[in-house]
Amino acid sequence: MAFAVSRSDEAVLHEAQSLVQPDPVAAVALLDGFLRKFPDHPPALRLLALALRSQGQDERAAAVELQAIEASSRHPRLMAAIRDLASGRLPAAEAAVRAFLRRDPDDVAAQYMLAEIAGRAGIYGESEKLYRQVLDSAPDFAEAKVKLAKILLLQNRPTDALALLDEVLLREPLLAPAYLARLAILSQTGAYQAALESYAELLTHRPDDPALWLGCANLLKTVGRRDECIAAYRHSIALDPYPGESWWGLANLKTAPFTMADIAAMKASLSKAGTPPIQAVNLHFALGKALEDDGDYAASFHHYEMGNQLRRRALPYDPDEITREVERSIALFSRDFFEERADFGQVASDPIFIVGMPRAGATLVEQILASHSQVEGTSDLPDISLIVHRLLSETWRDGDAVYPELLARMTKAWFLYLGQNYLAGAEVHRKSERPCFIDTSPDNWAHVGLIHLLLPGARIIDVRRDAAACCFANYKQLFALGHEFSYDLRSIAQHYRDYVALMDHMDAALPGRIIRIQYEDLVADPEQAIRTLLDQLGLPFEDSCLRFHENTRPVRAASAEQVRHPINRDALDQWRNYEPWLDELKQALGPLAPK
Repeated sequence: MAFAVSRSDEAVLHEAQSLVQPDPVAAVALLDGFLRKFPDHPPALRLLALALRSQGQDERAAAVELQAIEASSRHPRLMAAIRDLASGRLPAAEAAVRAFLRRDPDDVAAQYMLAEIAGRAGIYGESEKLYRQVLDSAPDFAEAKVKLAKILLLQNRPTDALALLDEVLLREPLLAPAYLARLAILSQTGAYQAALESYAELLTHRPDDPALWLGCANLLKTVGRRDECIAAYRHSIALDPYPGESWWGLANLKTAPFTMADIAAMKASLSKAGTPPIQAVNLHFALGKALEDDGDYAASFHHYEMGNQLRRRALPYDPDEITREVERSIALFSRDFFEERADFGQVASDPIFIVGMPRAGATLVEQILASHSQVEGTSDLPDISLIVHRLLSETWRDGDAVYPELLARMTKAWFLYLGQNYLAGAEVHRKSERPCFIDTSPDNWAHVGLIHLLLPGARIIDVRRDAAACCFANYKQLFALGHEFSYDLRSIAQHYRDYVALMDHMDAALPGRIIRIQYEDLVADPEQAIRTLLDQLGLPFEDSCLRFHENTRPVRAASAEQVRHPINRDALDQWRNYEPWLDELKQALGPLAPK
């Protein structure tokens, strides 16, 4: 999109710009005339919005600001950047947007895109700054406020995020992205009752909204209201023309039975013309689980394989990136390195970190420990990842900081400060006075060295599951976010090998520091394994830990329903039902493969 603007037209724009402050009425008159000739000229629209706001015509100004953003978004260069962004090509999208901003530094659509790119890259501080810059130019841009709220949440600032969303909803009470984001924040911060009440209220206004029923079902799963949860998923399925996500929600309960009619309905949805790719992914994973329950393992594997292939195409992932980070971590984190920093960090014994691969049993161990009178289960906390993002934030500008090597340059005061920062962030998620709390973020295994430096008094538990069982459990799990490695058998095996290599190295560099529990041992003899674990944690044995399945606490993990039942020994070798199709996995696991 380009405009053939003559010198006389440019003169009109310059004159209007000079009149915005001293005589906005005259400026509006000039710009209205200009826009009759060039109706979608972004700079002229932005000037008109400024002139209107200076006269107090905020409602019309807001509409004009959005018109300017929409007009810019149709520019071929920005449309190409949007395609790159949708395909995950962040460097290409960033280059195109920055080139566009060099031509028009005030373009709000380009600033908005750059904010989103920064957010996806994990540079949350820069993303927040850019979204606020967008809102300075377009104060009523609701979509930008919602995106900013999500960035604030990623920085563990839920109170600020909720305040921003409340501001949006005061103006547009039924704006779906805003109320869904608000409900997600309430759920993630443990305000489950408030979230359920909000769902109930919204459903009185929008009873035919499948997304609301889906979100409500997910929350009911978290709080353990199984029958209501299943009913809500099925209500969403009945309302949604493409109900893949709701079918997967049912499958992801792991305990909800499917009928032959359900399987037929899922297959029909999958073959329906126009099914969005993400819904096809959900349907393949749901069918994989339904057919697994039915004992048709060949058909089940076919759908797991198709779902993984589709998901992998949408998530660009370089498995060697984490391998390189692990290699650098092993090179850096020697016993001497830690001994030289023996007095670093915040001395606090209340955090208990449970690390390991996803689907290795961390949620089960958390449920067991959260059934102890001295331990609060706070689930996956974002704070360690946020600290890493913060330390890397300078790479947005100069690319100088490299993790984990940058830790070698940090002072004792920095580690003390960041340890305090972690504890303050965790406090947001704590709901009881119990002296200990649990962080189960599985990716924390890659940051055990940092965790030790920040919090040398914290307990660290490594939950390890046998390689083939753990890897295949990841392959058949569709994760809501992250875990990009899990959609390819070779990538999963490489990730597992990296995890074992780093954790084994940390055992040598920090002897006795990490408590390891083998999932298979826990399943084979729960009482002995639990007694040993509590003893290693310095906690007295409590019989309630053996009756963990009676604990009614909310659980957000995929295995929420599973940990509300006694340990099932039948699940140990489920992967062997698929062994005929797992040669690639076993080959990639190398020495870790089952004999």
